[in-house]
Amino acid sequence: MASSHLDSLGIIAGNGRYPVLLAEAARARGVKRLAIVGFSGETSPEVEKLADNYTRLRVGQLGGLCNYFRDQKITRAIMAGQIAPGNLFDLRPDLKALLLLARLKERNAESIFSAIADELKKAGVELLPATTFLEDALPEPGHVAGPKLTRRQLNDVAFGYRVAKETSRLDIGQSIVVKKGTVVAVEAFEGTDAAMERGGRLGKGDVVLVKVSKPNQDFRFDVPVIGTRTLEHARDCGVRVIACEARRTLLLDRKLVWEQAERWKISLFAADESLLNL
Repeated sequence: MASSHLDSLGIIAGNGRYPVLLAEAARARGVKRLAIVGFSGETSPEVEKLADNYTRLRVGQLGGLCNYFRDQKITRAIMAGQIAPGNLFDLRPDLKALLLLARLKERNAESIFSAIADELKKAGVELLPATTFLEDALPEPGHVAGPKLTRRQLNDVAFGYRVAKETSRLDIGQSIVVKKGTVVAVEAFEGTDAAMERGGRLGKGDVVLVKVSKPNQDFRFDVPVIGTRTLEHARDCGVRVIACEARRTLLLDRKLVWEQAERWKISLFAADESLLNL
């Protein structure tokens, strides 16, 4: 079923602006009814205002999630927004989630979310790509905003892109902080913000952040995102360049991000495989 023909849509809403922008974009594309699931301690109150029907669950209530969508007669849903890493270690899973976790040999984000998608499918709910309705937010390769990159910065982006592709392939993390050809921080479980803080501190500012997708990224979940909060944190941490992967990263609130990049002189660049030959 094409996204433009959806009458009803379920949204599994994590934190940040992403769920809000997705809900607004879905409405603009003709979705008449939104049934949204939020999570305690994660989802912005703003999201609830955009829903025709809204429920709040704890992280780990998989049975509740499936039952809610079944009750709401939802057959298509989208995951939008992250869950804070610390909350994944503070789970109070229901029986369905416990059984799911017991079956997994590896417990990383991809394996857990893939298993959740399988459970939703059993409940009659197809999980759509997280980029659905937001295709215009996927930047094309090249300069996006802020000052043009120097040759040194472009070389750091190319180097960081190669390394980040490898760390993401190994499921370590999708972001890396580089300065003058040296890796100063690699994202792991702590998330991009903490990696930026560590990289900015160790590199003493003027560092380059590179954020990529996994080589076999499942775009139903865990899509790389750059937004206004990313720019604010970059400014505070001394990040001078943010490089995201072209056509595979969501650039949210693009006009506001452009204004921030110009104001704070942070370069925003969309990278692709062509950089591997630099």
